Amino acid sequence: MADFVSMLVEMGFEKEKAELAVSATGNAGVEPAMEWILSNPDPQPAPKLELSSATTTSPQQPSEEIDPDSEEAVKSYKCEDCGKLFKNAEEMEFHAAKTKHTNFSESSEEKRPLTEEERQNQLKLIEEKIKQKRMEREELEKKEALEKEKMRMKVGKEMGEAKRRFEEQQMKELMEARRREKLEERAARDKVKAQIEADKLTRKAKFSGGSVEPEKAVVVTPVASSTSVAEPAPKKDYTETKLQVRLPSGKSLVQSFGIHEPLAAVRLYVEINRTDGVSGPFNLMTNFPRKVFLEEDYEVPLVSLGLVPSAVLMVIK
Repeated sequence: MADFVSMLVEMGFEKEKAELAVSATGNAGVEPAMEWILSNPDPQPAPKLELSSATTTSPQQPSEEIDPDSEEAVKSYKCEDCGKLFKNAEEMEFHAAKTKHTNFSESSEEKRPLTEEERQNQLKLIEEKIKQKRMEREELEKKEALEKEKMRMKVGKEMGEAKRRFEEQQMKELMEARRREKLEERAARDKVKAQIEADKLTRKAKFSGGSVEPEKAVVVTPVASSTSVAEPAPKKDYTETKLQVRLPSGKSLVQSFGIHEPLAAVRLYVEINRTDGVSGPFNLMTNFPRKVFLEEDYEVPLVSLGLVPSAVLMVIK
């Protein structure tokens, strides 16, 4: 019932009249309710609108009394703006509210009732207007849904980008933390080795009954020879090494590392940047000479493993 009432209100009928019509027709639909409204107008006094007679009578002057039996009796109301006739004040007020017309006059011309064909045409026009409004509302809802979907995709993309940057930052921090741990472990090992050497010297001095100084390197002065010997070329100091890592798929990763970085940094780089779609634990090896690096080798600097100034590594299971 509420749907029929709202549709009648959208057409321009008053809500109370629409509710009464729907109730009187047994909630049979919009068309029977409209016919009931048109067939049962409320008797109301003449509208308080500006009226102009068929002549030049001023709308402010009171209209003259007209004999109901005379030919000039008021049988309808006429809109001087569009020329339409209305059989009662309710129809005139509805037309004025809908079109904003204010120039009306009394007319002796009787408005003939709508024929069945005219009534059907009018109902058809109203149904087409309702259908058009429904289509416009559905189109608006589609546009709003599309805008919401675009906004959702934009927010999702921004969140994904933020997540990627966060993961990259976490990975950098993890690599830096591992590098610091390796340096600390190396310093601790060197300290332990130095302590062991000191303990050896102490025990040796204790058993020998005297102090023993650390052995000094013996400097051998070469004998001058008449034969000239070519001096070896000075050794170049490298700070970086360029490594090529071959993946099982045949692709290669090329990256430069510091010579003092551990081999574990190379393995971590491969884990992050490999694009062959293979995951899981793996090891690194060299072909010339052939060597598979063990777990303890990953803590050794690249320069100590002979991977400077360049080398080729292979990824194996």
